[in-house]
Amino acid sequence: MSFKRINGTYDAIFSLGDLCLASIQLRRHNLRPFAGVIDWMGSPSLNDVNRLLKNRFEGFMDASHLSIRGYANAQNLLVAEEQYGIMSNHDFDTARNTGAYLATYPEVKAKFDRRIKRFLNKCETSKRILFVRTEGTFDEILALEDTLSELVKGDFRILVINHTNVSGIVVQNWPLDNVLSLEFPNVEKWEGNNALWAQVLKGVHIR
Repeated sequence: MSFKRINGTYDAIFSLGDLCLASIQLRRHNLRPFAGVIDWMGSPSLNDVNRLLKNRFEGFMDASHLSIRGYANAQNLLVAEEQYGIMSNHDFDTARNTGAYLATYPEVKAKFDRRIKRFLNKCETSKRILFVRTEGTFDEILALEDTLSELVKGDFRILVINHTNVSGIVVQNWPLDNVLSLEFPNVEKWEGNNALWAQVLKGVHIR
């Protein structure tokens, strides 16, 4: 099985959601030297992510766009970025924030501003970038490819992995030159597919 569409060396590699899974796998394989913008967020709609990229993150995480939905877990609040339909579940800790007031908002917003600036700079200056997305339809990935072609000055590739009722790696032969589309098993996807991720990423390197 050949993954030559994404093999090679990159100046930057970014996760584009839909959950933390891609970021976890990139970190596991030492392919994540810096954080992306939505690495640890929930972004179920790739159309919304495409809109976020097309707008170059304009207004993202502005205070007027945020609503507190409850608790993501014992340590963090669940906060919705309503303009782009993206969920923050790791940014606002319960030790300093409450269900009524986000005391750490200034530092969280500054963190995102730094990541946005770095992301856009890498898109402008990198010779080659890899973007990794879990869950996306053909039409959504086609729109993503089009959006990135306007944003990225150099070469780029997209790895998309959909979790479906398969027993191993299935290559989807989508007619998109910059895209490697795969299906992985949808059982225990957080840890159960580690060997499959390793197989796909073994030919990927970062400068």
